Amino acid sequence: MTNKPKLYEYKSIDKLVTRIRDDLNDHSFVLLFAYNGTGKTRLSMAFKDMAKKKGERDTLYFNAFTEDLFVWDNDLDGDENRYLIINSASAFFEDFQSLDLEERIFSFLERYASFNFRIDYENWRVIFYRDATENIKVSRGEQNIFIWCVFLAICQLVLDNHEAYKWVKHIYVDDPISSLDDNNAIAVASDLAQLLRSGKDRAKAVVSTHHSLFFNVMWNEMKRVKHKAYFYHRPQGVELHTLRGTDETPFFHHVAMLSELQMAVESDQLYTHHFNMMRSILEKTATFFGYKDFSACIHGIDDEALYSRALNLLSHGKYSIYEPREMVGDNKDLFKDIFKAFLERYRFELPEIIKQKEPAQ
Repeated sequence: MTNKPKLYEYKSIDKLVTRIRDDLNDHSFVLLFAYNGTGKTRLSMAFKDMAKKKGERDTLYFNAFTEDLFVWDNDLDGDENRYLIINSASAFFEDFQSLDLEERIFSFLERYASFNFRIDYENWRVIFYRDATENIKVSRGEQNIFIWCVFLAICQLVLDNHEAYKWVKHIYVDDPISSLDDNNAIAVASDLAQLLRSGKDRAKAVVSTHHSLFFNVMWNEMKRVKHKAYFYHRPQGVELHTLRGTDETPFFHHVAMLSELQMAVESDQLYTHHFNMMRSILEKTATFFGYKDFSACIHGIDDEALYSRALNLLSHGKYSIYEPREMVGDNKDLFKDIFKAFLERYRFELPEIIKQKEPAQ
């Protein structure tokens, strides 16, 4: 396809940060899509540090460093008293005990998990329990959900204009969905977008992610808010940072979804929500070409009536990934036929998404 969105190049990470901060002067929200290994965590820290260089503090952030503030003690000797140790020396936990956060944390946690917790402030540890079973060891995904809910509780204080967080002007979230399944990842995206929308007049936000489903949900949830969305890329070993807008041309952010669908097809890991993704891509393609209906994108190919009817029937619901179910065999075959026919007709080029995908750090 032609008319690619303009590519912006920056020779230093500080110049990139300046661009993003400038965007936030006129927009409530910046969304970045980038693969692991690009340097998203480094970018989030550079964003925070730019204010510190001026002797200011203006960014509440969540990234890999936030997750590292919590470490397990698995009681290797007794194999009984397991708990999560909080690094209380971090400024992240300043005035933490006086904020009475437990109820706020649990109001988020109960949406995603079936366990409960207590915070022992004397020893700075978190004890998890489920029903009458104490000191349980939760999974890595459940651990990350708990830490994420701690952050959300603090964000809520920011947006409520709590005295302890009046210094926060920006909220920066980098990949809050490590070790989460698709169901929780999409729920996290939807809840985060709702929270940020509710506080858009209090704090500006940046969210970066490598997860195309998460990106897609955030993009759709925030499209009514004044925002900027980019594909962020950094050639390996080169101090060059690029941004390509994904909101100027409607279909571009779906290039990442096409990549994910291709990997799902190749691995045969196809779920019912992939029909939703496919229809969304067809609708954006139809908009780009000026068609009135997505079915025009499969007009003239074999079995077009079957494909159109299948997409109408199998892509219902706001986000079918809230109930992730693997496709049955016949539907897998049907999906693969639709996907193949679409790519053969439009021949999308995906050099930045697939050919130049960099390995994880």
